[in-house]
Amino acid sequence: MTTKSLVSRLVIETTRAPEFVDITDRVLDQVRASGARDGLVSVYSMHTTAAIKINEHEPLLIKDMEEFLCRLAAPEAYYRHNDFTIRTVNMTEDECPNGHAHCQQLLMSTSETLPLIDGQLMLGQWQRIFMIELDGTRPRTREVLVTVVAA
Repeated sequence: MTTKSLVSRLVIETTRAPEFVDITDRVLDQVRASGARDGLVSVYSMHTTAAIKINEHEPLLIKDMEEFLCRLAAPEAYYRHNDFTIRTVNMTEDECPNGHAHCQQLLMSTSETLPLIDGQLMLGQWQRIFMIELDGTRPRTREVLVTVVAA
């Protein structure tokens, strides 16, 4: 038995935070393009202030989840990471105050792994795959890797 794999990169433009971007159809396109039948599909965010989660795509629920994240790690709260008078590590020219986004990401995950059976991604009736933007200080270009590993 040979194992084959395919890695593809999705580029996602975001405009605000939190923002739930449904990437399910794009992931399914990559799975179909792989020709894989049985295996695993990993969806991985390349960022520390963006998460990958599976949940229901229902507008009122999404609003509830956005508000939930902001209650748990409020953007307006004090974060040492945002205090540029004391922070000296991992600074860039265009550094922005995003401590809340890092704290929100701690509650989530960087990736999801899903089973692939008979060429079908195993998602439940209401399950969708989201890339969640947590750092909305400016529009961003995000990258997500989709890896299909199959027998």
